Amino acid sequence: MAKVLDACCGSRMFWFDKNNSDVTFMDCRQQYEELSTGHVINVDPDVLADFTEMPFSDNEFDLVVFDPPHLIHAGENSWLAKKYGKLDGNWPKMIHDGFNECMRVLKPNGTLVFKWNTDQISFREVLSYIDYKPLFGDKRSKTRWTVFMKEIS
Repeated sequence: MAKVLDACCGSRMFWFDKNNSDVTFMDCRQQYEELSTGHVINVDPDVLADFTEMPFSDNEFDLVVFDPPHLIHAGENSWLAKKYGKLDGNWPKMIHDGFNECMRVLKPNGTLVFKWNTDQISFREVLSYIDYKPLFGDKRSKTRWTVFMKEIS
């Protein structure tokens, strides 16, 4: 079976099987909270680590999913910040370094799926901080899915 890494799993929202044994779920936070609004925040990664400094070997994963926080304007204690995480003012370097880490742990010819919501930061701007070019992806929706492939060195 393929080894898969979800580098920013959050509450595993887009996964059909939130406990898939082929996936290593990683996030920099662990949190469970039932909010007065009825929302439940459940971030429970297998590995607690920052996506800019991953505790994995080079070329370890066949597939990496990179869905980093995309909000810069959200209250620290807001439901959105708790559910999705929040970027700080140094977000361009964070995204750049995180993308490079995803590529480092990805096997040659491996696939990286990058997810980004354009509500607060445009996809074009995010791509300007990444050293790789996408193969293909969604070009019109607010939530963008883009596929990259790690070339053999």
